[in-house]
Formats: sequence, C-alpha cells, structure tokens
Amino acid sequence: MSPALAGGLAGADFSSDGGLLDFKRYVGILYKHRWLVVAVTVVVVCIGLVHTLLQTPIYRGSATIEIKREVANLSGLAGLDAREAGASVEFYQTQYELLKSRALAERIVAKLRLAEQPDFMTPPQSMLKRLTGGIISTTHAQQSQVNTKALEAGAVGRVMGGLSVQPVRNSRVVQVSYDSPSPKYAQLVANGAVEAFVEMSLERNYEASAHARKFLDERLQDLKLKLEESERKLVDYAEAKDILTTGDERTLAMTNLEEINEALTEASKERLKQELLWNQIKDKAALPQSLETDAIETYRSRRAELLLEYQDKLKVFKPGYPDMVQLRAQIAEIDKQIAEEMDRIKEAIRLQYEAAVSEHVSLTERLADLKRDVTDYQERNIDYTILKREVDTNRTLYEGLLQRYKELSVAGGAGNPSNISIVDEAQRPGAPYKPNLKMNLVLALMFGGVAGGLAAFAREFIDDSFKDPEEVEQILGLPLIGIIPDVDEARFSEQMDDQRSPLNEAYRSLRTALQFSTSAGVPKTILVTSSRPSEGKSSTAFNVARQFAQLGMQVLLIDADLRKPSLHRLIGCVGHRGLSNCLVGNARPPDVLQRTDYPNLEFMPAGPLPPDPTELLASARMASLLAIASEKYDLVIVDTAPVGGMADAPILSNFTEGCLLVVEAHKSPRNGVSNALKRLHFARADVLGIVLNKFNLKASGYGYGYGYGSDHYYGYGDNGATEEPEAITDETRGA
Repeated sequence: MSPALAGGLAGADFSSDGGLLDFKRYVGILYKHRWLVVAVTVVVVCIGLVHTLLQTPIYRGSATIEIKREVANLSGLAGLDAREAGASVEFYQTQYELLKSRALAERIVAKLRLAEQPDFMTPPQSMLKRLTGGIISTTHAQQSQVNTKALEAGAVGRVMGGLSVQPVRNSRVVQVSYDSPSPKYAQLVANGAVEAFVEMSLERNYEASAHARKFLDERLQDLKLKLEESERKLVDYAEAKDILTTGDERTLAMTNLEEINEALTEASKERLKQELLWNQIKDKAALPQSLETDAIETYRSRRAELLLEYQDKLKVFKPGYPDMVQLRAQIAEIDKQIAEEMDRIKEAIRLQYEAAVSEHVSLTERLADLKRDVTDYQERNIDYTILKREVDTNRTLYEGLLQRYKELSVAGGAGNPSNISIVDEAQRPGAPYKPNLKMNLVLALMFGGVAGGLAAFAREFIDDSFKDPEEVEQILGLPLIGIIPDVDEARFSEQMDDQRSPLNEAYRSLRTALQFSTSAGVPKTILVTSSRPSEGKSSTAFNVARQFAQLGMQVLLIDADLRKPSLHRLIGCVGHRGLSNCLVGNARPPDVLQRTDYPNLEFMPAGPLPPDPTELLASARMASLLAIASEKYDLVIVDTAPVGGMADAPILSNFTEGCLLVVEAHKSPRNGVSNALKRLHFARADVLGIVLNKFNLKASGYGYGYGYGSDHYYGYGDNGATEEPEAITDETRGA
C-alpha cells in the first residue's frame, strides 16, 4: 500500500476473509434499507391477512382404508388378471388413480344424490366472491337446475375437485379426504367415497372371478382331450415295442446295473486293499506287527525266555554242554515254528488278494454286459420316454387347473372377498381445514421478508454511487487518501471549530496522507476538484489549507471556480475583486489577496465572473501566477469548477503538481467519477488520490470499521463545546 493510502486510511480494518466480508456486506445492505424491508414485509403480511380473512372456510373429512395386495390375482395364472402384472408399486398407484377416477365420483353422486342437494351445488361463497360475483353465480346455478345432466356433471366435478388421496408412507393404509365449505358434506362425501370404492372393488373381483372360471373351464376341456390322446399313444407304443416297466418306471436291467455298479465299487476297494497288503509282505522275511498272530507272539515270548536262560548258563557251562545243546535245539525249533506260521499268513493274504482280483474281473465283465443291455433298452425307449413325458405334462397341467377351478368355485360361492377394508370412517370436522390463519401469516411473513430483502438488494444494485470506501479503490484504481464524515447541518459549524471533532480529525488524516503522497512530500501546488457540483470540494480545499496553515506553513488558497465561487462565503471574506481581475490585467495579485482569521492562511477570491472563464484559466498569466505563488508560499491550494462538462479542471491540472478529486459518498455516480478521471488523465494530471466526502457509516450499511462512523471513531475523547465562528454558516455545507 502506498504511503498516501496508508495515511488516508489510518485506523482502517479491511478484513482478509472474503466470506466474512461478503456476509457483513449483505447484512449491512439489509440494515441500510431496513425500513424498506420492514415496509415490504408489513404490506405482504397485510395482504396475506386480508386474503385469509376473505377466503371461504374449507372443512376436510377424512376416512382411512387398507388396500391389500394378496387377493389381487384371482386366477392364479400369469396374464389372466391385469392387476398381477407389474410391480407392487404399480398396483397401489393404480388403486390411487381409481380412487380419483370419474367413475367413482359418479357412483358417489348417484349414491348420495348430490345433484339434488341445493346446498351442495351452491356452497357458501367467500366474502370477496359475494361482493364481486355472487349474483352472477346464483343466477347461473338457478339456470342449471333445468338441465339434470348438467347438474350431475357439475356435482361430479365438485366431487373430483375436492377429493384427495394420501397414502401413509411404508404401509398399506390410505387416507381419503374430501374438502368442502360444508362440514356435513365433507363427512358424507369422504365416507361415500370409501364405501363406493369397496363396492367397486367387489364388483371388479366378481367380474374377474367369473372371467377366470370361464377361461379355466375352456382350458380344462382342451387339456382333458390332450391327456387322453397322449395316454392312448403311450399304451399303443409300449405294446408294439414290448416295453415292460415296474411301478417306479424302472426296468430289471437298470436295477441290476445299479446293484452291480455298487458291488464293483466295493470290490475295487477290496482289491486295492489286498494288493497293497500283499505288496508289503511278499518279498519280506518279516511281517508287519499288525499281521502277527497270537501264536507268533507266544513263540517269540518263549524264544526270548530260552535265549535268556541260555545266556545265563553260558556264564557257567560251555556251549558243548548237554543242557546248552538242548537249549539251542529248543530255540531252533521255535524259530522254525515262527517261520512256518509266517508262511501260512502270507499264503492266506495271497489267496485273499487273488480272490479279490478274480471277483473284480468278474464284476467288471458283468457290468459291461448290463451296460449293453441298458443301452439297447434306452435306444428302444426314446420314443416311449417322449410320449411318457407328454403324458406327465398334460396330467400336471390338467390337475393344476382342475384344483384352481375348484378353488375359484368355492371362492365365488363364498362371495368374492374384497381386498379393500375400511379402517376409520370420516367424522364431521369441527373446525375449518383451511385457510390456516397462523400458517398463512407465517408464510406471508417469510415471503415478505424475502421480498423485502430482494427489494433492498435491488435498490442497492440500482444505486451506482460509492457507498463503500474499499470499492472506491477497486473501481477507480486510485488510492483513497481521505474519508470525510457526513455531519449534520446543525453541527457542521461546531465540528469545524472544534479541533477535537471527528471532522477536523478526518482532515488531519487527509493532511498526513498528502504529506506522504510523493517522495518529496506534499506538492507545492494542489488542485481540488470534483466530478459534479455540490460534492464538497470547496469545503475540502478550505479545510486542507487550514490544516496545513496550522502546521506553520504559509498557505495560499485560490478560488479558481470562475463559474460558481463559494470560498469567500465559507471563509467570510468579500469576493468583488480577485483572480479574474488579475487574469484580465485590471489588478496585481498582491492587491486582491486577503488575510483570513486563520494564521498563515491567505485567500484569493474568484472575483467578478467572466464571460469566458476557460480562456482566462488557460492563459499565460494563470500559469505565471501559480509559478510565482509556489515560490512565495509553502503551499498553494486551488479550488476549481467540477470536471463534468467543463475544461477548467483539466486545464488547471497542467499548472499544478498534484490534483485531488473529491467524491461525495452515496450520491456521486460511478460513471460520472470515472469519466472525470479519464478527462484528468487525458490532460496528464497527476491525481494524488480520492477524497470520499460526506461518508455516513450507518447509511453505508457495511460496517468495515474505517474509523469514521461515529464521534467515538473520529476524535480522541468527548467533544468540547465551542462557539460557532461567525464566518461559517449553514449554507457553506453544500459548497
């Protein structure tokens, strides 16, 4: 940020949070136009109240029914009942549409004889209708009495218009309601609707049942003939091919094949078992422990005893001793017996293995023979199977249809129960259903608030003035070096005279910003102008000059507005001689200078208004005057005419080192200010910045906290009471 902008926005607090900033902006807009919002809301609420009070009271009678899905299909066959097709949602939607159908409405009208009820055909009217069209409506009703069909059609239309169906979510319960100006008919029509719907359902079920029975009877006759014909063909073919079957439709070969197949499976298992066992022992001298018999174990135990005895005696006797020889002979005999027993076991296992192999081979050969027999039978039995399947199919269809036909006959004799049942009958309503005054007022209040908010935003959008200090920089692209508060006319003189007032504090901030506006400090000559009249440029020029004079600087204030000068009234000086006299050569500059009541501040009035101010301001004398004044004074401030439509300001901007553009908040149009800046830039003016004058923080509605919203932000304490200077009057505020 430039030093000028920093000085001009001393104490400013621009939030970096865009969302919060926008929210505050919107709230500020609503607060700014709060009375418009309130006015629109009040008008809408009043309209809603009047509309509600003028409406005819409507009573609602509601009856509750249950619609069951289970009994919808009477025939039990797909395609015989239209209600079976489609999803359950479609079925219930169909029922709801039937409840709202014209056929049901005609039943209600006929049952309750509504077309003959004058109070039903001409219900009570609202106050508005009675005031505007009651006579016409009554005459039309009287004429309609001549035409019975027209009356019935009108009654049907009234029933259809007031009848509503509301399914209860996640249930089979449906609420049927009727709205009427009469509580009596609200109850009667609601109950009549559910009763007529039950009757209609019963009739539909009966018609569907009769149709299904007729259809099934025709189908049974056809299937009976087909079944008889197919059975006759089956018997003839079996006799011709000599096909005999058991009760379970199986031949002897098939039974034997299954038995042989099971036996072969067991024989294969036994063969594998014996083969594995034989392979384990046939080439081995010893047997597995699991195959040893009790005899072998006895022999081994006796041999171990003899061997132990032999070892003990060997310690005493020699091997050739007779007892030792006898013991060895006994051990050898036991070994022989063990070997003989093992050979016997091996031989038995071999025989078992060979028997298992033989049995497996035999069963395999038998199975092959049976397979050939079964295959031959199946080849001969193909046509028989086809005929048998046809007989079974026809018999199944015939038996199913016959059973369903009997069920329908029983159901038809039982009276065709309906899938519609009445849960609650409608009661006579004790209070109107609508209009709901409370609800309408709440809705009107909400709608009025929204409409008021939209009106506020629309008004804000239409208003293209500068309401926010931040948007001045964003739109104009120049620093905002001063924000001057809007002061009441009654307090303006007091604020100007009070050095601690918010007004003087704002001008001191502007003075500080000008001191840092360039690298060399405050420019020697400053032009003050605006885009249009009455934006406060003259008061700004005077107060800026006064602020610099208070610093001890020698300041010259020149009123170069040769079209509508006002500085002489603001300062309290005479203006009959001044700048115009110097420019035409009738006077010298020192002769027209006037001292003011403020130290270090001298003033040059505009003088008599010339017929050609632009030519005088563009003359060499004007340039020479400003050049000489800038050498003699520390600061020269020039107040000139507005930029809009005149060339004064662009011309003088070439003779000054800097230019201030004063913009009136809440009034100056953006396009006008932008065009004024374009003209100044085209004239190569060095615009130092923008001064936002007459800024009212409360009126802006944004609340950014720039420090210029109230007395507490402008000053450093309570404002002291001062006397109003005689030279400052209320009329200077618009200068």
